[in-house]
Amino acid sequence: MNSFACPGFHSAEKFSRRTLLKVGGLGMLGLTLPKLLAAESLAPGSAVSMPKAKAKSVIFLYQFGGPSQIDMFDMKPDASDKYRSPHKPISSSADGIQVSERLPDVAKVMDKVTLIRSMTHKMLNHNSASYYALTGHAPPVDDIRLRDTLDLAPAYGSVVDALAPISGELPTFVAYPHVCRDGAITPGQHASFLGKQHDPLLVLRDPNAADFSLPELSLPNGVSFERLTARRELQKMIDGQSRLLDYASAARGMDAYYEKALTMLHSDKLRSAFDLSKEPEKLRDRYGRTTYGQGLVLARRLVEAGVKFVTVYFSDNIGGQSTDSGGWDTHGFNNTHMYPIVEKYHLPITNQTLPVFLNDLDERGLLDTTLVVWMGEFGRTPELNKQTSRDHWPHCYTTLLAGGGAKRGFVYGASDKQGMYPADKPVRPDDLAATVFHLLGIDPRTEVMNHQQRPLPIAEGEVVSGVIA
Repeated sequence: MNSFACPGFHSAEKFSRRTLLKVGGLGMLGLTLPKLLAAESLAPGSAVSMPKAKAKSVIFLYQFGGPSQIDMFDMKPDASDKYRSPHKPISSSADGIQVSERLPDVAKVMDKVTLIRSMTHKMLNHNSASYYALTGHAPPVDDIRLRDTLDLAPAYGSVVDALAPISGELPTFVAYPHVCRDGAITPGQHASFLGKQHDPLLVLRDPNAADFSLPELSLPNGVSFERLTARRELQKMIDGQSRLLDYASAARGMDAYYEKALTMLHSDKLRSAFDLSKEPEKLRDRYGRTTYGQGLVLARRLVEAGVKFVTVYFSDNIGGQSTDSGGWDTHGFNNTHMYPIVEKYHLPITNQTLPVFLNDLDERGLLDTTLVVWMGEFGRTPELNKQTSRDHWPHCYTTLLAGGGAKRGFVYGASDKQGMYPADKPVRPDDLAATVFHLLGIDPRTEVMNHQQRPLPIAEGEVVSGVIA
């Protein structure tokens, strides 16, 4: 296993005050001054080589609630009535790949994607399964009461921000427009023990709103950036250099977070990326004038500007009975049925947004270097329940990958005849995590130190080499 180290230091004389500040900020990762000094003894070329990056960015489209694979990407038209979808499969632009008739536009872009039809795990509750999906680490318990604590692993994007951050004025990790919760806030949406400095730039504003803006990136009236920076420098002097290597963990994280905020606050490039008014009205209409649709426009603009990891949440809740909002948890409440709900909202919005988004990335030359991950925390039961709906089913479901080094027009793995369990090449969320990091050029065997200073690999699965082009 590779321990996280900071390359580029070749003598102790190069440890400037700025470097020492970084050491203070990275102590949560176990990157302390003695470890940096020890790294000096490594001979040139002695470090384990990292995988060659195929993706510059990742856009994680999180489908909270659990979409039905049987009704979208892994239909079973030859199964009996109690398993088969009421929708019919149609051919797509990829030979041998069929999708639901309710996704005719999605069918036209299947030549751009890989479907993993053998995703599998055992978590039946939304919060525990979502934590698994958002981090690639199995939760300690499968319990609806799972709470966010420092014992739990960080989000994908926070790991990327810690190990392979971008330089300059842009954030490495941006997430919006929701915080997901099923009762309690769903774990796995932030940096956890890595420290607050690696939290995402979290934007809880509706990109479809007419007044969408980021006032949190605006300076207070009458305060120039130079004046604000001067205040910050004065605060640092008052803090005293003697405490430089002895910050409390929380303070250390806040200090680095504050530094990031100052940089972003002065960034015209970031403000420009968030300015959706720069987009042609007709293109925005094609994406759909919805929170999710305009969120995808924003995702494209962010990776175009250079942001490395973007998470777009489909909804802040698991859903249920609404036909105009909410997540994919439509397995029947109060004598409601899933099909009127998904037919009016979930499938139409997916059919509109996903193909426009993938085509837009491709036409701009961004898809080859941007890995798109479309997934929920689990799928739905192949067998219909008494309300003609489908319940939670983590044992076999589908994840969609596009771009960023993934094969095009390809299916990996397979479910059995009813879609109950993997029949070939099972893939766990741990394996997907290893694959995502590998495609970003980050060795999935890399370790970080948890809050108890114990090493934790950033991914505990194996790279799914079969999906890589």
